[in-house]
Amino acid sequence: MKDFKAKVVLIVGASSGIGRVLALRLAAQGAQVVVTARRKDRLDALAAEIAERGGACDVFAADAQDPVAAEDVIRECLRQHGRIDLLVLNAGGAPAIDMRSMQAQEVTAYMRSNYDVAVNYLFPVLHQMRRQGGGLVAQTNSLAGFLGVPLQGPYSAAKGALRLLIDTCRVEFGIFGIRFVSLYPGFIATEATASDGMPAPREMSEDKAVDHIMDALRSERMDTMFPRSTAWLVRLSSVLPKAVVARILRNDVPPAPTPPPAIGVANHV
Repeated sequence: MKDFKAKVVLIVGASSGIGRVLALRLAAQGAQVVVTARRKDRLDALAAEIAERGGACDVFAADAQDPVAAEDVIRECLRQHGRIDLLVLNAGGAPAIDMRSMQAQEVTAYMRSNYDVAVNYLFPVLHQMRRQGGGLVAQTNSLAGFLGVPLQGPYSAAKGALRLLIDTCRVEFGIFGIRFVSLYPGFIATEATASDGMPAPREMSEDKAVDHIMDALRSERMDTMFPRSTAWLVRLSSVLPKAVVARILRNDVPPAPTPPPAIGVANHV
């Protein structure tokens, strides 16, 4: 994937942030970009900007949590272009969320919005890539997928699950010429993170993050972690005793919020 010219690229989660900047970069290099997200007005604005710069972009608004809607996007993309050379899974995210005040359904909701949104596109595209003889899948994961980050428990869990899923896909789908690139950014300064309530040490700009992503796509490096300083700390946490890591991370935990209401206990005779 050293040359993106005429490649069909489907980007899931392209209405803002990293996905939007990546769409602009790939279109500028001659890719036929297909973008999807929930906010059609944002996607239309992106397509117009790409067209003004001489690029090509198709827009399909859909909710990535809906597997039927995801399949419809893929079907329409294939109807127009016949193949998908590169799939970029970039949907998801979460504000600061303290599990000590959450109910089970809230936890699973964040899992759906960060795990299901990838799976719903991943498997239909994998089967298409198998039919067409190969392709490249890139998934924007997170350094939070390697350890339990305070105020990001369900998000970290979803990203950890995706990390293992993609690693297993490498084994099972690699024989069909399908390659996988996992991207592990730290804190990125995007519109969504500006007011998410999370502390953001060593925060990186969207453009700088996309520089790393473009390099990873060209080289098809399996795992790319950035920025380097934060990635080093995450790697260090994998070799330290868990008790030590927990004690360090606990320094970033705010005072405990009010617990959720108690579950009523029925009286049985």
